[in-house]
Amino acid sequence: MVKIHLDGQTLEADHNAMIIEVADDAGVYIPRFCYHKKLSIAANCRMCLVEVEGVGKPLPACATPVSDGMKVLTQSQKTLHAQRTVMEFLLANHPLDCPVCDQGGQCELQDLAMGYGADRSQFEETKRSVSDKNIGPLVYTEMTRCIHCTRCVRFGQEVAGFRELGLTGRGGRTEVGTFVEKLMASEVAGNVIDLCPVGALNAKPSAKQGRPWHFTQHEGIAPHDALGANIYYHTMKDLKGSHRVVQVVPRLNEEVNEQWISDRDRFAYSGLNHADRLTQPMIKKKDRWVEVSWEEALSQAMICLDAIVKDKAHGGETIGGLIAPSSTEESLFLFQKLLRGIGSNHIDSRLKQQDFTHQSAEPIVPLLSKSLEHLEALETLWLVDMNLHRECPVLGIRVRQASLDQTTVLLTKTRSFKHRYERAQEVLVSDESLLSHVSEVLSACLSETKTTHLK
Repeated sequence: MVKIHLDGQTLEADHNAMIIEVADDAGVYIPRFCYHKKLSIAANCRMCLVEVEGVGKPLPACATPVSDGMKVLTQSQKTLHAQRTVMEFLLANHPLDCPVCDQGGQCELQDLAMGYGADRSQFEETKRSVSDKNIGPLVYTEMTRCIHCTRCVRFGQEVAGFRELGLTGRGGRTEVGTFVEKLMASEVAGNVIDLCPVGALNAKPSAKQGRPWHFTQHEGIAPHDALGANIYYHTMKDLKGSHRVVQVVPRLNEEVNEQWISDRDRFAYSGLNHADRLTQPMIKKKDRWVEVSWEEALSQAMICLDAIVKDKAHGGETIGGLIAPSSTEESLFLFQKLLRGIGSNHIDSRLKQQDFTHQSAEPIVPLLSKSLEHLEALETLWLVDMNLHRECPVLGIRVRQASLDQTTVLLTKTRSFKHRYERAQEVLVSDESLLSHVSEVLSACLSETKTTHLK
């Protein structure tokens, strides 16, 4: 540990910590664009320049490690002058389209420009214009606004494991985009929208829907992620006065999803009001499905159920009920109450499970034996026939981080698919031999454990 002086207060910090990390822990804000605590240090925006006594020029707080006795000034004239000069350069080519920008009201550049920007610019040259990139149906681009913070690039390389975005060109011709014209194929690519400090990357389905102050924010849990990722639903009133979901964003929870969510949790809301979604119950009449009122549909269902319950040859025990596991707790409770009320205990939510041979030994609620934070500290992790980045993208991010740190990842699979994490060993087996292969590995582990204990 070392002691540093930050704006007159003495603080203790780890010897390899950066100035900006110590300042954040102490509640002292230093402006930044390229720095992000979940990403590597780039130090290319220079907005976090601060004065360090004994050093002739301001230093980037994100890339300057602390040293014993260091004196840092975040509000001195030299610091503020350096930050205002950097802001002037950042705005030199930035378009003046804040009134129509999707990020207006939640733009880091806009907020900091209010505090560090000047009311006029010394630059009289024509602003640079960059063509937009087509990187898929989920993220739309306004690359003229890009300030080259490279957050999106580093997220792809370091967190998601896809190297699709990068910097091309040099000097004034530098652009962020795909190296080859193609779409972003990652299951978590939408997180670059939250990382972008300007309006260069935006959510295409919710583009031009409204400003942040038009939205009402609701806490929620991701419905398509078995981990229970924390999210916010943003809703807005329509012309009829009813609320509709216009976008979904992640909610910070370091123990579960950190600040990432999968694309299906981010964009699946578009199905709520889709034209193909059924909004009225339907009954088959003369071999044709006809829309009816809820009263008629429920009455028809009651008549059919009542006939079965009163039938001595069948009865309520012959009725079974299936309900989606993603249903709300209220729906699950009412559903089981209805089925038990007519005399049936045949209720299930395992819609995709095919083998129920050992269901008596299965837990009522499937749980991980380790917390997600503990997962990254494991010495060895064995994945059996799991395509994590497809099945549970947020967990895939955790496994990737573990594989890059100290965890040895072993993989047994029955089909080939792409991986975004380091594997120490990978075995491809057939569907028929998967069970025997797993049994052999577990038997070998058990034998090794017994031998170690005897020694």
